[in-house]
Amino acid sequence: MRDYLMLINRESAPVAHVPGEREQLVPVGGTGVLLERQAAYALELLMERIDGWNRIVPVSGWRSGEEQRRIWDESLRENGMEFTKTYVALPGHSEHESGLAIDLGLKKETIDFIRPDFPYDGICGTFRECAPDYGFIERYPGGKEAVTGIGHEPWHFRYIGTPHARILTDAGLTLEEYTAYRMPERGRGA
Repeated sequence: MRDYLMLINRESAPVAHVPGEREQLVPVGGTGVLLERQAAYALELLMERIDGWNRIVPVSGWRSGEEQRRIWDESLRENGMEFTKTYVALPGHSEHESGLAIDLGLKKETIDFIRPDFPYDGICGTFRECAPDYGFIERYPGGKEAVTGIGHEPWHFRYIGTPHARILTDAGLTLEEYTAYRMPERGRGA
C-alpha cells in the first residue's frame, strides 16, 4: 500500500518512483501530465466538481529523476543558486518524482513552468477551498518557508489523502509539522 503521507524534502528522500511502477501513473486533464493513479482520480473528481479544467491547466506532475536534474541545472544556469534553491527541489528530493505532486496554473496564453500563476481568488481560490476534501494540500504555504525549505508556491499541490488533508489544512500545518506531530515519540515501546 502506498504511503501518501511520506515526507519528501531536502532532508528526507524516500524512494520516489520505482522503475516498473510507471503503469501506476495516469494522465490528468486530458494532457500528458502524469500523476499516481489514486491522486489522479481524486484530482479529476475535484476538477469535475468545480468545472476546473476549463480555467485551470496541469503544468507539471510526475517527473523522472533525469527530468528533475535537467530542471535543476537549467534553473541554476538561468536564475542562479538562490532562486533555484527556493523554487526547485534537488533531484532525488522532489515530490514530483513521487507522482503525488502537481503544479497547476490559471489557463493563459503564456504559463511560467517554474512559477505558474495560481491566485487565491476566482477558480483557483475555489480549487484551494475544495482541495483538502479530495486529499490535496497546498504544500508550500506563505510564511512557512523556514519549515518546508521551499519558497511560497501557491501553485504546488500534494496528494496526501483524506482525512489528513482536511485536518492538516484546518490546523494550518505543513506536511513537516503534521508528520512530526503524528509520529510516536522515539524510545517509547508498547
